[in-house]
Amino acid sequence: MAETVVSMARSMLGDAISKAASAAAAELSLVMGVQKDIWFIKDELKTMQAFLAAAEATKNKDMLLKVWAEQVRDLSYNIEDCLDEFMLHVRSQSLMKRLMKLKDRRRIAIQIRNLKSRVEEVSSRNARYNLIKTEASMTTDKEVSYIEDVRNHSASNTDEEDLVGFTKPREEIEMLKDMIRQLLGGDSLKNLLKELEGKVVQVKDLAEYLNKEIKDKRYLIILDDLWTIDAWRWIKDIVFPNSNKKGSRIIVTTRDVGLAKECTLESLVYHLKTLEVVEATNLLLKKSRKIYEDMDKDEHFKSIVEKLVRKCGCLPLAILTIGGILATKKIIEWEHVYNQLPSELECNPSLEAMKMMVNLSYNHLPSHLKPCFLYLSIFPEDSEIRMRRLVERWIAEGLIRARTGVNIEDVAKGYFNELINRSMLQPSRVNIEGVVKSCRVHDIVRDVMISVSRDENFVHVAGNYVTGAMEETFRHVAYHGSMCKNIGMDWSHVRSVTVFGERSLDPSPSVCSSDMRMLRALDLENAQFQVTQKDISNIGLFRHIKYLNFSDPRGYSHIYKLPRSIGKLQGLRTLNIRDSYITELPTEISKLKSLHSLRCTRNYSYEYFDLDDPKNCLLATSCLPIFFTPLFDHSERAKAVAELHMAWSSRGSKSYGVRVPKGISKLKELQILEVVNISRTSRKAIKELGELVQLRKLSVVTEGATKKKCKVLCDAIQKLTCLRSLSVEGSLEWQHDVSSPPPLLRSLTLSGHLGEIPGWFGNLMHLVKLSLGGSVIKEEGKIMEILGSLPNLMHLRLGPSSYIGEKLAFKTGAFPNLTKLGICYLKGLIELKFEDGTTPQLTMIDISLCNLASGIIGVNQLPKLKEISLGPYGRVAKLAVLQSEVGAHTNSPVLRLSEERSRHDLGGTVAQVGESTGESSSLHPEPAAAGESSRSQAVGMAAANIRSPQLIASLSFN
Repeated sequence: MAETVVSMARSMLGDAISKAASAAAAELSLVMGVQKDIWFIKDELKTMQAFLAAAEATKNKDMLLKVWAEQVRDLSYNIEDCLDEFMLHVRSQSLMKRLMKLKDRRRIAIQIRNLKSRVEEVSSRNARYNLIKTEASMTTDKEVSYIEDVRNHSASNTDEEDLVGFTKPREEIEMLKDMIRQLLGGDSLKNLLKELEGKVVQVKDLAEYLNKEIKDKRYLIILDDLWTIDAWRWIKDIVFPNSNKKGSRIIVTTRDVGLAKECTLESLVYHLKTLEVVEATNLLLKKSRKIYEDMDKDEHFKSIVEKLVRKCGCLPLAILTIGGILATKKIIEWEHVYNQLPSELECNPSLEAMKMMVNLSYNHLPSHLKPCFLYLSIFPEDSEIRMRRLVERWIAEGLIRARTGVNIEDVAKGYFNELINRSMLQPSRVNIEGVVKSCRVHDIVRDVMISVSRDENFVHVAGNYVTGAMEETFRHVAYHGSMCKNIGMDWSHVRSVTVFGERSLDPSPSVCSSDMRMLRALDLENAQFQVTQKDISNIGLFRHIKYLNFSDPRGYSHIYKLPRSIGKLQGLRTLNIRDSYITELPTEISKLKSLHSLRCTRNYSYEYFDLDDPKNCLLATSCLPIFFTPLFDHSERAKAVAELHMAWSSRGSKSYGVRVPKGISKLKELQILEVVNISRTSRKAIKELGELVQLRKLSVVTEGATKKKCKVLCDAIQKLTCLRSLSVEGSLEWQHDVSSPPPLLRSLTLSGHLGEIPGWFGNLMHLVKLSLGGSVIKEEGKIMEILGSLPNLMHLRLGPSSYIGEKLAFKTGAFPNLTKLGICYLKGLIELKFEDGTTPQLTMIDISLCNLASGIIGVNQLPKLKEISLGPYGRVAKLAVLQSEVGAHTNSPVLRLSEERSRHDLGGTVAQVGESTGESSSLHPEPAAAGESSRSQAVGMAAANIRSPQLIASLSFN
């Protein structure tokens, strides 16, 4: 019997080995066949991308080419998806895992071969219709005239279609002929061409002639609507004489800030502003043949006028164009016109000029910026879009071309700034250093952008009540309204889903559906529905995802735990779970080797389980059983469950930080980490923080942490040589043990007891922003001696109880680059004084929750002062004296009050100069906060007046 069993076992083992060998052989055969196809479609993908870049400039002029480009683009997307699947399921795994996933491998192999067939079909289609043309045959009518000129003057018999490589010389020769004709007259050009008759006309012939003729003349030349830096350099170097000393001037108009700065000094660049709201309103009413008094009679009419002016962004061209359309409509129809503007832009001939201006700006974008620009159509109208959020999403979507030796985040920020400089985006918030931190898209520009995105099957914006099947396959889906998956779309190729609105009641789609296998970005930051634990239970399905944002500042997210399957997301770069109920990260987080940004703050308030409020705490009362019955409000159940888990796992802690696990040091690419709860994190994990060598931003909470843990944290922080931003809240006594702070630190926020300024602060040579709170600093001298000597400090905020002295005097020579001073809730402070020669760059003083009984002294010592703001409960004695000094100041600063004048000790009366209660006076319009730029001050957009430039740069030759 035993022998029979052994024999059967051997037979079964032999069969298993044989099957394994056969499977291995089949696997090897499959791999070899697939590998050849992979090489083929990779090469094809590169060719497709090159073709699409070349076709971009001409597809609007050739309908056949446009159609074929759309087919090639769709195929290229599918190839990218297939290659991603291949890398995930095949190439990166061991033989055993590959054998176990033979089904996936066969699916991918079939997909690859189908793609190969499609590539061959597309190629055959081009051969049938001759869609790809030569350079010369893809020129415009204007370019044809260039060709004729070149052919005539060179006595060439070359056929037009054989002219290759003439584009640049051709453009330079029409350009120079235009300049000669306009500057010297048409007869000069005719005479010159007559002299050159029979010769090959070259660029240098025309350039030398023009240079010679204007060399000794005094001239004023306007170069209108210049597009590229290369064009400016060519004109400057080859045309205009550098030796002209007759007082000649050149004015350049351009939409590109970077180009303007290339032309001249910053001080000579004039930024053309949009109209004031009142001016824009009057222009709209005048063009539409209405009067201002009509608005006073009808509130609805007034509302729609305000919306239309806002829609036009106070730009003259947009207002004149839309006003002309409204002139033919009854007032009752204006609302309809406003709602239909996006679709009207596509087909209404009256709006063609405005659309042309935007398209012109878009068409002049480099190929690498076009998809980045179109990507912004994901965001709703009038959205303020954070630069960090946009940059991280661009990278996740593969829209950024990495460069050797350059951080990809820096490349992406360069793209962002280039769009700002080209006036395609409007800056909305600018930091103290002049860096744009968020932007908006002009409404008209956005409407055209959405139209282009839809034409290219790039972004689908789903609004409310969307029904019906869709034939196109979009790569990006944005919900602006109810989130309903029944929009008839093939979700298997969707790369991003962004929600701005509510989830539909019927059906109720999961935000982690298995249909969305190729998803790279899921963004629910602006979703207005409950995101529960069940919603993210299948997060491990998104194997290609790189950007995951569950941040919820509005309180809709009820996530209390990250599932262990998150460890499968090997490509994840950004994980944002701020404002959730998560109190600790799972150990699987250490598997995310590609993670660059990890933001994880938790909700620190309780509604049902506050242990400090026994009367209302469900854990401390007999009401807890009700929680598990139908008597408990169903709509609140998800929140209560999340809060219960948060209370239980954190032992009732109200810290907004989370516990990080051991193994965190494996995240070698991590650059942003916030917020770590040091008291609940092990010493081993705290020590590992010092091994995150790429970390640039760190935020920790030390409240309740032991001295040993704080010492470990101190040692770890000193190893972070790349750290740029550090925020610490809680126990700070260990700060005095720091000997070598991060050398590149630019932003430092400390909330907790210090007693005195640590000496190492004096070593922070790169520090730009410092915020202190609860520091209880007594010595005024230390503030001036240590902080006052920091060469790059631009923003100093002294928060609640940071300084407990009665007087704060800024000494001569202190704070050489301080631009903004913020003082909040310093209960003991009665006097603020500025001595001669102190803070020469200070532009703004912001005071709130302070009672300066002895006033503010020495504002006349601040040569660049622009604003003094007395915020809520910010009161100052001798207000009349302060007003008088502000009124007499040579820089004409403004004094703003948020409280009634009667609440201040006026100390006499003087004329009201530049002060306001709640709002600024008419003499001083409300500006953006210091370090920021408002919408009204933003550079005009691409839809501005056709002949009114957005930037003017003047340049003199000496």
